[in-house]
Amino acid sequence: MSIRPWRDIARRPSRQIMVGNVPVGGDAPVTVQTMTNTPTEDAAATIDQIRRCEEAGADIIRVSCPDVASTAALGQIVRAAKVPIVADIHFHYKRALEAADAGAACLRINPGNIGSSERVAEVVRAAKANGCAIRIGVNAGSLEKDLLEKYGEPCPEALVESALDHIKLLQDHDFHEYKVAVKASDVFLAVAAYQGLAEATDCPLHLGITEAGGLIGGTVKSSIGLGSLLWFGIGDTIRVSLSAEPEEEVRVGFEILKALGIRNRGVRVVSCPSCARQGFDVIRTVQALEERLQHIRTPMSLSVLGCVVNGPGEARETDIGITGGGNGKHMVYLSGVTDHHVQDADMIDHIVKLVEAKAAEIEAADAAAKLVAA
Repeated sequence: MSIRPWRDIARRPSRQIMVGNVPVGGDAPVTVQTMTNTPTEDAAATIDQIRRCEEAGADIIRVSCPDVASTAALGQIVRAAKVPIVADIHFHYKRALEAADAGAACLRINPGNIGSSERVAEVVRAAKANGCAIRIGVNAGSLEKDLLEKYGEPCPEALVESALDHIKLLQDHDFHEYKVAVKASDVFLAVAAYQGLAEATDCPLHLGITEAGGLIGGTVKSSIGLGSLLWFGIGDTIRVSLSAEPEEEVRVGFEILKALGIRNRGVRVVSCPSCARQGFDVIRTVQALEERLQHIRTPMSLSVLGCVVNGPGEARETDIGITGGGNGKHMVYLSGVTDHHVQDADMIDHIVKLVEAKAAEIEAADAAAKLVAA
């Protein structure tokens, strides 16, 4: 138990699979995924978008493969990507075969939707031959007709039953390198379905609130749904589904993990909502700093508070802090201790330089520690 037991999260035990070179499940870090929205047959545009998602920190990226032109471009896309690529397949089993041969690390497919047992067997053989994992993707919006007739509407039990039916199809062919999602746009439905599935199977779970909405609304819904599940130890890989650029999905995903202390990447900003006491424009300052510090990958913390009411206390808990003062003169804290003042005009540039220097210091210390350990 840690010294702050109220922060401890007991993670659900699960089997571990490999998606390319990325472990999912078991004791592996919770991974962050996104999905491209460019036409997959336009390899250049898709690779360009993948590159931006990689820079944002994506661990795994999914691309849709609805037709032959898409799978024909997939080989080039896979070779250019630095992270594993998941091929999104829905109904045509031949697209799955083509994607596996093109180097996809994982096939997103529902075995029950692609036809006969022999077709499922063909997909499994292709996955085994090419070292592909499979993600079963159950969605409340596309449940099987017989389950809708049985339950009357999408419900947690229906989603779990659908997932278990698809799992059995893979297990019948002695395939076990799979992960499962039971997504819904209704937060309550999704959370309850994942809770039921977590009890019914030990496979890795891919979390998502599907069709969550735009950047703000979708972030809120995803934070509630994914945050609730992750807090209780459920979930091995996540995708935040937003009507926004895919790199934004990655950033929100990491913010959710950072808020729960599950995984840290880049600068964690602690900032106040601002009020009439502020000694500088907090809102604009935070916006500028978040934009200019996106390139920092080293985990560290920065507090930006407008006045001395809570500023010193928050600064004591962060690597770097800035607290607003009078006459455009603000206090800078380093490692929780007051260090020097900075003027309004120089503040943002100054904080960026301090953060970059701190990141370099942390990286050097980590590298030295690894050398000693070796």
